[in-house]
Amino acid sequence: MENVFPVNFIWGSSTAAYQVEGNNTNSDFWAEEHAEGSPYLDKSGDTIDQYRLYREDIALMASLGLKAYRFSLEWSRIEPESGQFSRSAIEHYRDVLNTCHEFGLTPIVALHHFSSPRWLMRLGGWANPNIPELFSAYCEVVIRELGNLIPYVLTFNEVNLPIMLRDVFSNIGVIPPVGIDTKSWSSPKWRESAAKLCGTTVDQYFTFHMISDEASIGILKEAHLKARKVIKGIQPNIKVGLSMALSDLQSIPGGEAVAEKKWKDNFGEYVDIVQGDDFFGLQNYTREVYGPNGLVKPTDGAELTQMKYEFYPEALGNVIRKVAKELHIPIIITEHGIATDDDSRRIEFIRRGLEGVQACVAEGIDIRGYMYWSSFDNFEWNSGYSMTFGIIEVDRATQERKVKESAKYLGRIAQNNSLTF
Repeated sequence: MENVFPVNFIWGSSTAAYQVEGNNTNSDFWAEEHAEGSPYLDKSGDTIDQYRLYREDIALMASLGLKAYRFSLEWSRIEPESGQFSRSAIEHYRDVLNTCHEFGLTPIVALHHFSSPRWLMRLGGWANPNIPELFSAYCEVVIRELGNLIPYVLTFNEVNLPIMLRDVFSNIGVIPPVGIDTKSWSSPKWRESAAKLCGTTVDQYFTFHMISDEASIGILKEAHLKARKVIKGIQPNIKVGLSMALSDLQSIPGGEAVAEKKWKDNFGEYVDIVQGDDFFGLQNYTREVYGPNGLVKPTDGAELTQMKYEFYPEALGNVIRKVAKELHIPIIITEHGIATDDDSRRIEFIRRGLEGVQACVAEGIDIRGYMYWSSFDNFEWNSGYSMTFGIIEVDRATQERKVKESAKYLGRIAQNNSLTF
């Protein structure tokens, strides 16, 4: 079993622009942070200042032995107003990509990771039927300018997350953005303030995380297909995919149908647009157990992460097998991680998760890479800086990076392409 990882298996870690760059002031998330009554625990501010410190960060990740870096581009920086593209931002991301290549890290680039330009909200956000044209125009500029430096592209991160959120809140008829509690999202004052900061009204305010009705899901699907066509038309050799957040859905007696429906909603809804992709970005953090009355809470005494997820690294292998039964394209694990202040548990989580990946490879499943979430402790959306997913700690007062043992562990795995070294 020790040598079953493919020769060219890609080992790396992941971030998202909004969570690490800092001062993405033109984003809808910035408006949400600063809205009156905002439920965000912290303001992102400089975050870990990677917009300035990217070169040092990339060199650090490479020095650990990692082989890839999955990160996102910030649409609101590249296109600060509709149809107006920033040469400065494009050249910044060109430097980031060139630095990845310089230090031997394969860049895997997400073109959209949750955050959107404020101006998009003034056009009705992700409910606007013109979204496929608007998004693909942005993608076209990026790929024409930078496509020769990008071997792998994710059009969207976690296209299915809004549906998962819809299921959680459907009982009370509200659909909040990711991580936002019911009370905060249903507060007109907070929503109206966020919309106002985007220069619009609450009826036009429709963020990515609200894409859960039939019409907006259709718009999102069309946006992916149109973007893929544009990307391949310019750079046919770029591998194009998208990612989904997928828990390992299990059941106890009487809950089989509930779990099956959840899987169909969370995964099956999007299979039609993924079939033509070059790879699938699989993202997993835990399992969910369903009974006849819905989600069953973890048993008393079960180990929980800072996010209150059950510590269950075996979920990764289980989800890979489920996906592989329905989708016959290569898989890249684009996120897999744990929020914990006990780094020994992070090492255990990585090890046991990768044992599952190794078993799946041995079974013949085509898995091309593994990206841990996250490279750094960073801004975790409405949870602020309270969740520590990173393999590298950051002192935000000084922006000093402190390598954790888990980073060294993952680096050794990457260098040896094996769990034994």
